[in-house]
Amino acid sequence: MARYIGPVCKLCRRERTKLFLKGARCESSKCGMERKPYPPGEHGRGRVRETQYLIQLREKQKARRIYGVLEAQFRNYYKAAAKQRGITGENLLRMLETRLDNIVYRSGLAESRSQARQLVSHAHFLVNGRRVNVPSYRVKQNDVVTLRERSQELLVIQHAIDTAGQRTSPEWIDVDRDRRQITITELPNRSQIDTQVQEQLIVELYSK
Repeated sequence: MARYIGPVCKLCRRERTKLFLKGARCESSKCGMERKPYPPGEHGRGRVRETQYLIQLREKQKARRIYGVLEAQFRNYYKAAAKQRGITGENLLRMLETRLDNIVYRSGLAESRSQARQLVSHAHFLVNGRRVNVPSYRVKQNDVVTLRERSQELLVIQHAIDTAGQRTSPEWIDVDRDRRQITITELPNRSQIDTQVQEQLIVELYSK
């Protein structure tokens, strides 16, 4: 299973905004954006001519890195979103939001999406009572995600719950952290997705 294994703080610096890829560390003074708020590399502090193409590309890269999706997979998400009814950009974000690893992260059972991805890959979660170890699995309305019985006392999950106090779960999922259970009450619309991405710029980029 392909994934990015390089230094993630450089990704935030490249996009010039916090992507919250390392959980609580992103809120501390150790955050790379706090120490070096400029792009990485020899010419990071230089002036860059921001063309429309560059703006669109950076927005796509930002979305891709927030959700931890590689280029080919992200393009496939866009193609699928374009075939659906409705607004393509909103369809794209909805598909990304309903990934199982994102659901686990949004519920507060993991400190970051990368940690959630690892927990799902190691088969710690069930969807409607069935074991699922595919992070990109897309949940549906009324699905119930639960932590496996043997995984109930995992310290990494308890620590994530203890540190998730400032992070509220979205209104389209119902979370019972004591029972380690997540219920998808509805599929999210754009107003319920707080990801700071201008999805229309991504659509314009792929429409060329």
